[in-house]
Parts: sequence; structure tokens; C-alpha cells
Amino acid sequence: MQRLITIALAIGASAVASTAWGQAAFNPSVKVGVLNDQSSLYADATGQGSVVAARLALEDYLKANPNSKLKVDIIVADHQNKPDIGANIARQWYERDGVDMILDVPNSGVALAVSEVTKQFNKVMVNGSAGTARLTGDACSPNTVHWTFDNFALANGTGRAVVATGGDSWFFITADYAFGHDLEAQTSAVVRSSGGKVLGSVRVPLNTADFSSFLLQAQSSKAKVIGLANAGGDTINSIKQAAEFGVVASGQRLAGLLVFITDVNSLGLKIAQGLQFTEAFYWDMNGDTRAWTKRFVENIKGKQYPTMNHAGNYGGMLHFLKAIDAAQTHDGAKIVAKMKELPTQDATFGQGRVREDGRHLHPMYLWEVKKPDESTQAWDYYKLVKTLPVDAAWRPLDQGGCSLFKKE
Repeated sequence: MQRLITIALAIGASAVASTAWGQAAFNPSVKVGVLNDQSSLYADATGQGSVVAARLALEDYLKANPNSKLKVDIIVADHQNKPDIGANIARQWYERDGVDMILDVPNSGVALAVSEVTKQFNKVMVNGSAGTARLTGDACSPNTVHWTFDNFALANGTGRAVVATGGDSWFFITADYAFGHDLEAQTSAVVRSSGGKVLGSVRVPLNTADFSSFLLQAQSSKAKVIGLANAGGDTINSIKQAAEFGVVASGQRLAGLLVFITDVNSLGLKIAQGLQFTEAFYWDMNGDTRAWTKRFVENIKGKQYPTMNHAGNYGGMLHFLKAIDAAQTHDGAKIVAKMKELPTQDATFGQGRVREDGRHLHPMYLWEVKKPDESTQAWDYYKLVKTLPVDAAWRPLDQGGCSLFKKE
């Protein structure tokens, strides 16, 4: 009996020591993978700028927390806008390369695939650049945070504003994949709920060079508004060609449902002037955004100014570092739970929080592109039309269908 008691005590002591050691043995080595479009139509809106944003966030976190033991490595890959490639990269990063968090992930089809892989491996995805509202809806995950924007916010901001100013009949030119389908559906719902009507739509392959036939269909519909449910290079091409074909001159309006400052820069103010759209960030909003933009531009060698995606990836990376340092674990679900528990604060979006469904909450803004004679300096392109507060910008939590939220 005495021998059994001694063994039991020894095992108990060992368990206590093991637990204590487990708590003290958090490995401070952290790896983040920036997964995005480095070479195609979303490269300017994400691309190397998102890598710069992630590095700035790391620099700022370590400067603000000099006692942090974190040792962070940032790696990069191009998903080529293909869900299978994005999912395979994520699987390799998690399984073989020890990646803790994947950042950015533009292209909704890729984002949904990577979110699923992230859940399987119990890691973290902080999505700064995909539009689909499914990431916080029926496809929500305890391992995913959706940071910058979503199609509900874009549709609610731009669609409602355009209908309110007389644009009550719509025809959509829609990118033919998850993002475009969702954006068209979200905007159509807003148009109809505001008393307008949708006359039709046409689906367009991703990265299309010639929009002439699609614009002719939009013109023949006689809709007052042509809704561009696309992004990046596709938005640029469709707006440029609409100007060439005299679409606006004929009386129809263009509604850019997802427009980035890099798109406006490519178009030029002569073509883009008067365009209204919803974004989460503009470099010239306040002293903090101007100071952060100055650092961004310096680090990207003057190539461009930051998009809202770059700003969102900065904030998302910063908050991830804060959460993993506080949680002292590499368990993805526990890190995301800590991200939801802690308030957010950054130079790009200010104060905010991550909701139960993974939606980062912050104001959104309706902007209008300036006329050429209104611009006074480089990249001085926007004027503020309206601020959309949190409760007006985002889909209500109980309407998304996220399984993480239980209705009372």
C-alpha cells in the first residue's frame, strides 16, 4: 500500500510540474503567411503593399511592447486567384512550415477555401481583402476574423446612396466567381428594399480585357445605373471602356461597388471624377492616417499609396500579435477568442472590436472622387460624402446565419 501511495504522489507531482512547464513553455516563435495576388488584377490593391503593412505592424507592436518575447517571421505566396492553389499553400504552410496565421487573402473563392483549411488545422486566418459576407455568415469559423470590408457594407453604403439620388433601376456587370455573385446579391437586395428594381445582369470571367459586349448589354437594358460588381483590374477596364463608349454621356450612371485608390490612380481624375463608392480607409483622413501613410509610401519605395486592404491588414496583423502574446498559445481558436475579447486600436482604423462572428467593427465611409481642379497634391482624390457608423455599416449579428452566434 505504501508503495502505491508513493507512486501516486510521484505521478501527481509530475502532472503538476508538467502543467506548470506547459504554461511556461510557450514558444515565442511565430510565423505569419501573407497570401494574396502578387502578379495579377488584385496585385496593386493587395500584393507587396500587404507585406509592407504586415511588417509595419510587427515593427510597431515590438516598439510598443519592448518586453515581448515574440520572434515573428513573415513569409509570402501568390495564390494566383485560384481556390485550389490557395488551399494547397495554406495546407502546406500549416502542416509543414509551422505557419500560425494567414493574412490578407483577396478573392472570395480563395478566402472561403483557406478559411476551411485554417479551421481543419486549428490555425488563424485574418482576412483583410475578400468581400464575401459568408465569412461571417453561414461559412463563419472560430478560426477566422474578417477585417476590412464585406459586400454587405459595400452594398449598403453605395447602393443605398445611389438609389436615394434617383438611381432606382440597375443592371449589373458581375465578376463570375464567389465575390461578384455575393456582391450582386447583396446590392440587389438593397436596391429592392429601397424601392428600386434590378433589370438584369451579365456574368464576366475574372481578369477580362474586353468589356464591350457586356457594356452593350448594360446599355440596351436602359437601366439608370450600371452596377460594377467587380474589382481591381476588372473595375479599371470596365470604367475606362464605359468612358470610351460614351455610357455616362448617354445618361447612364456607373456605380463602382468596390473601388480602391489604386484604381482611381490608374483611371485618372478626368475619367473617375464623380464616382461614388464605399471604403473603410483613406490616407488623408486625419493625422494618424497621414503619418502611417508616409511610412507606408517610404517602405514601398514610393510606388503607391495604401489601399483600404493594406490599412486593414496592418490593423489585423497588429491585433493578432497582441492576442497571441496575451493568450500565450499557438491554438488558433484560443487566439481568435482572445482577439474577440480584446479591443482593437490602430493608426489606420482607430478604435474597434471583433464581434462574435469574426466581423471587425469600425465605421465605413461613402466617398466621391474629386474633379481634377479640386485635387491639390499627389493622390488627393477623395472627398467625404457620408460616414456610416458601425450600426449602419454592418449586417446585424442575428441576420448572418453564423453558427457561432446563438439567438436568445
